Amino acid sequence: MKHLLSIADLDREEILAILDTAISMHEVQGRDVKKLPTLRGRTIINFFFEDSTRTRASFEIAGKWMSADTINLTGKGTSVSKGESLRDTVLTIDAMGVDMMVIRHPASGAPRQIADWVDCSIVNAGDGTHEHPSQALLDAYTLRRSLGDLDGRHVAIVGDLTHSRVLRSNLLCLRKLGAEVTLVAPPTLMPAGIAGWASTDGFTVSYDLDAVLPTVDAVMMLRVQRERMSGGYFPTAKEYAVTYGLTARRLALLQDHAVIAHPGPMNRGLEISAEAADAARSLVLDQVSAGVAVRMSILYHLLAGEGSAQ
Repeated sequence: MKHLLSIADLDREEILAILDTAISMHEVQGRDVKKLPTLRGRTIINFFFEDSTRTRASFEIAGKWMSADTINLTGKGTSVSKGESLRDTVLTIDAMGVDMMVIRHPASGAPRQIADWVDCSIVNAGDGTHEHPSQALLDAYTLRRSLGDLDGRHVAIVGDLTHSRVLRSNLLCLRKLGAEVTLVAPPTLMPAGIAGWASTDGFTVSYDLDAVLPTVDAVMMLRVQRERMSGGYFPTAKEYAVTYGLTARRLALLQDHAVIAHPGPMNRGLEISAEAADAARSLVLDQVSAGVAVRMSILYHLLAGEGSAQ
């Protein structure tokens, strides 16, 4: 395994191997000295062409805790801002002898294209509205820690599905782990061709959040991505929150064991209320914690583990 570009490239056993390794990595976070020698001598470039807090910071921490030399770059601070092509930029970095590039880019498919150009390993840290595989893996890890085996569990994914790369990766990952998935959104925020997609991949679609919530083991709220919207996808923010937000009233519809997830960043008061975000059953900060452990596991499997390209 040389790259992590899409959950579609992983089978169930490979997903479970990453999640199982993350259990050991998670133990490092509780130590006074958070350091492993595993990737000593390796060089990792975190190259982010879009803003990020959780993903960028957790990949940087993951690399440093595993003793890799980790360098952060952004599109604004490189020769891309001077007009250099993406191809020339990544080939320049690759020629320096780095071992891995972690790429976030606004264009769907950019990490896969970069993987065809360079010799080093590539991790897709989010590409346009396409995929975000490491987020799906950490979400699955967090849900498994709370619910156990996800086989047969019912997970609802709710919100701005049209613009969500997290949706696509999570849907693939959860289905490969045996979970039943229901997508919930207003018609304007459902991806085009959803009926055919649902029939092919074996998930269900609903436009009624109140009807779905009592049946789920987990509900994952997705951010309304207003920065990707042009035009009116819903009348007002208040109407969206009332119809599709996880409000304080809707918390009472959940089963006692059901948990709440959100990949962040959250729009409090829009897709999720403060009461839901801060509830005892909320896994939001657990997801952040898991992000470091799962990304450490990804780095290990790509650069040091059995079957790695290195």
